[in-house]
Amino acid sequence: MSTHPILAALRRHKAGVVLIALQIALTLAIVCNAIFIIGQRIDRVNRPTGIDEANLFVVSQQWVGTQESDGPGAIEKIDSLVRADIDTLRRMPGVESVAPANSMPLLNSSHTNGITLTPEQKTPTLTATIFEGDDKLINTLGVQLTAGRAFTAADVQPQGFHNDNVTPSVIVSQAAAEKLFPGQSAIGKMIYSDGKGTTIIGVVKLLESSMVNTFGENSDYYTIIEPVRVDGDTSRYVVKTRQGQQAAAMAAARDALFAVNPQRVIDADRGVRSFAEIRHDAYRSDRGMAILMAVVCLIMLCVTAAGIVGLTSFWVGQRHRQIGVRRALGARKIDILHYFQIENLMIAGGGVVVGVVLAVGLNLWLMSQYEMPRMPVMYVLIGMVALLALGQAAVFVPARRASRVSPIEATRAV
Repeated sequence: MSTHPILAALRRHKAGVVLIALQIALTLAIVCNAIFIIGQRIDRVNRPTGIDEANLFVVSQQWVGTQESDGPGAIEKIDSLVRADIDTLRRMPGVESVAPANSMPLLNSSHTNGITLTPEQKTPTLTATIFEGDDKLINTLGVQLTAGRAFTAADVQPQGFHNDNVTPSVIVSQAAAEKLFPGQSAIGKMIYSDGKGTTIIGVVKLLESSMVNTFGENSDYYTIIEPVRVDGDTSRYVVKTRQGQQAAAMAAARDALFAVNPQRVIDADRGVRSFAEIRHDAYRSDRGMAILMAVVCLIMLCVTAAGIVGLTSFWVGQRHRQIGVRRALGARKIDILHYFQIENLMIAGGGVVVGVVLAVGLNLWLMSQYEMPRMPVMYVLIGMVALLALGQAAVFVPARRASRVSPIEATRAV
């Protein structure tokens, strides 16, 4: 089929052609970047924490009548209460391990330190999330130790909540070890925080931060574990249960702790939480963003398809006589159908070319403004094919209606 008649017809409808082409271009630019963002958010929500998520829950509580102080007497008093709680939880049916902790992955409770390689270094090599717990913390979390050794009871120090003493030894995540000592073993190396040194005695394979701040980068895995049992006016216990025993243990934990010491407050809603709840809350905004972007994509595609259907239907109505003449001169139904499909393909083709430029430009702007990663070319290519296919699907119904115009229409219009 010659394209000359199609181009001649399009030149007579420049405004409609330009509007539809620009709509397709804008849709391609927005949908490609939106789907890329959705993919990033889904990857972010599903990324691993490095812990035994299925069998963990957390108990957070506050002491009543116990004045917080960093003095030796106050620390010893609270420490005895904490150890009694830990012993109570460990003896509960279905419980495998318990450890005190200041925080855990995705808990939205952050304690961070800048880490340097020398005491004199001004700019930190990295900023790490600090987890504090006793010698049972690694086993309770289910973290995999890949080098060095775990903490022993002798390593653990009870400290007040505001005590900033640096412990003699720490365990670091593999991501932090590679950042601090690339290509080297981190075991036995010294690192510094506020000029105070500590020795790395172990490396764990993966341990995600308690705060999710970056967009899927290694900095969310820069974590350090210190052998500290924090003794303050609030306490947090990480509990690992046996398979299938989590619900029962969570239901019994509150009553068991109150039976030991009723001088405490445990929030009815958030005092005892499974890790599944913690993960759900941590990524709530990411899921909301993904859903919003998906809705925007759907609306844009529907509006574009409706625009193509409307414009083609309008042109079919205007060309009844010309279509009837072509039918009278021997054009088949399939020829009329192909005419409108090729016409739409030419408009959509021009639109997607402009859309590719807009999509790349929008991605570059997002990279500069929001530290987004570069969008792979595959997203743009798939978007182009999808928009061209959508255009062909949208034009099919009005084009088929045009192909059914009878040759008698030419006679009626004379």
